[in-house]
Amino acid sequence: MLEMKHIKKSFDGIEVLKDISLKVDEGEVLGIIGPSGSGKSTLLRCATNLETQDSGEIHYEGTFGLVFQNFNLFPHFSVMKNITDAPIKVQKRNKEEVYKEARELLKKMGLEDKENAYPHQLSGGQQQRVSIARALAMRPDILFFDEPTSALDPELTGEILKVIKALASEHMTMVIVTHEMNFARNVSDHIIFMDKGVIAEYGTPEEVFGSSNERMKEFLGKFGQD
Repeated sequence: MLEMKHIKKSFDGIEVLKDISLKVDEGEVLGIIGPSGSGKSTLLRCATNLETQDSGEIHYEGTFGLVFQNFNLFPHFSVMKNITDAPIKVQKRNKEEVYKEARELLKKMGLEDKENAYPHQLSGGQQQRVSIARALAMRPDILFFDEPTSALDPELTGEILKVIKALASEHMTMVIVTHEMNFARNVSDHIIFMDKGVIAEYGTPEEVFGSSNERMKEFLGKFGQD
């Protein structure tokens, strides 16, 4: 579904991504973890064309959607318009079909009674669920999440993680940058641990979390992981 080869990216002469290569297969969930400043979000931004890499290649099979950490909903659009606007205007899809699908997505997110609400009337967790529904409404083949719970308090984090777990159980292909270690361990097929712009560890959750890499152990120690 996605292949990145030898991706490099610098800002103001500082190399943020140093020769990154990775693959994501159909139905796979790839978790990306690592300390702040390790290049996780830059990698995601390059993968989704929000940044242009300095060198290297990115190959896609199909389309992608992106869920931001700060929701990025249009404040002057209702929930329904936030979800349906792009499929109707950009993808030129049938309005009735899009609205039917949007209502199904809202039901799935536990927000069927919120279609006429505006973002400011919703909690952070509800806004993030709307942004996930909006991304899914575009029928992406692969879905990217950039720290989907970082703007939420712990009580609301659980509801977002539950939604993402449900998508994983439906074999949605996903790439998730997250600081929720237990979640990464439980939901991912493979995990990348990034440190200082390189992939320091890659493998199954068991391999990565059981790694003898000192940097990895030090990082996990800060999260109270064994």
